Amino acid sequence: MSLLPFCKWLADTPGSIALHESLFMYPLVESIHVLTLCLFVGMSIMLDLRLLSLALKRVKVSEVAGRLVPWMTAGFVVMVISGVALFYAIPVRSYQSVWFRGKCIMLILAGLNAWTFHSGIYKRVAEWDLAAVAPRAARRAGIASLILWAGIVVFGRMIAYNWFDCDKPQSAVVMFLAGCTGHDSH
Repeated sequence: MSLLPFCKWLADTPGSIALHESLFMYPLVESIHVLTLCLFVGMSIMLDLRLLSLALKRVKVSEVAGRLVPWMTAGFVVMVISGVALFYAIPVRSYQSVWFRGKCIMLILAGLNAWTFHSGIYKRVAEWDLAAVAPRAARRAGIASLILWAGIVVFGRMIAYNWFDCDKPQSAVVMFLAGCTGHDSH
């Protein structure tokens, strides 16, 4: 089942056309997306570095999380809203982007990593709050978060480039990964 027909319909809606063709709104939404990404990822990196005992070693993990998670949450909410708006502006090109698809996979994995951390080892944070070295599960979550968010940022940035667009000659592998049907055009 392909979402391409839905994306083509979405691209033809007045709101999508207006946002995509807007001289100011699309760049504004994109800037908000990048700024809130910086807020979220910056706070996330600080928490991850604390889990890895590479920063804020003398501060309780629960205190670091308590101070950063509200900012992370605010950044994440605005980042998701602005990301959805960016997709809405160019749904077909986004849907058929290898980079966008990779970013979506990493976003899902990052969400699962965060959920696993917060519903698992973090529930027992009082036991290891000031430990010189966090438990292995917490360190794994921190490393996974750093790797996944670095990938999300890189893949998100690469969406802007048309190296693998469906309207260019591509290998069968790229055509498959991008969901190109062979007669697509943006």
